Amino acid sequence: MSTNIQWQSFKLTEADRAKIKYQQPLCLWMTGFSGAGKSTLANALEVKLNQLGKHTYILDGDNLRHGLNQDLGFSMEARNENVRRAAEVARLMVDAGLIIIVGLISPLKSEREHARSLFGPNQFKEIYLSTSLQECEKRDVKGLYQKARAGDLKDFTGIDSPYEAPEAPEIELNTENLSVDQAVDVIVKAIL
Repeated sequence: MSTNIQWQSFKLTEADRAKIKYQQPLCLWMTGFSGAGKSTLANALEVKLNQLGKHTYILDGDNLRHGLNQDLGFSMEARNENVRRAAEVARLMVDAGLIIIVGLISPLKSEREHARSLFGPNQFKEIYLSTSLQECEKRDVKGLYQKARAGDLKDFTGIDSPYEAPEAPEIELNTENLSVDQAVDVIVKAIL
């Protein structure tokens, strides 16, 4: 980092921005294998929160790779940078007073701990979709597991790249046993 820059302080605070939205800004960080249901659940959760008058935004892993993170590959270093950038954007959006729903595999504990470190007390909620690798592989809506098993897709989480399950997430959901609506209800009850 350059020594020629400094943080600029502005008059309005996160609390000022959140006050006019009548909400507590949060980062809801969804982690789990590909196919666990992060994007589906994020979409349904955002719809529900919108119906409840909450100001939200989704940072989806695939969508981020179409723009902000399009220059990144899937090596461990690139994946760490992908998570770091998403966490920094989420932090800015929480500072704007929003409820941010992040849906990223974010396979390493250290990545998720770094993301958590950017937020104030009770602003970061780790939501672990503990859906089994076997179930995610059955779903394989993008055909990625099949490609990884065939050796056509390298560094794929759960196949030839590690996933470190969260040890103490604020919310754990197994989408094999819960409908999308049930999972949304669990999250909404936990955060509002």
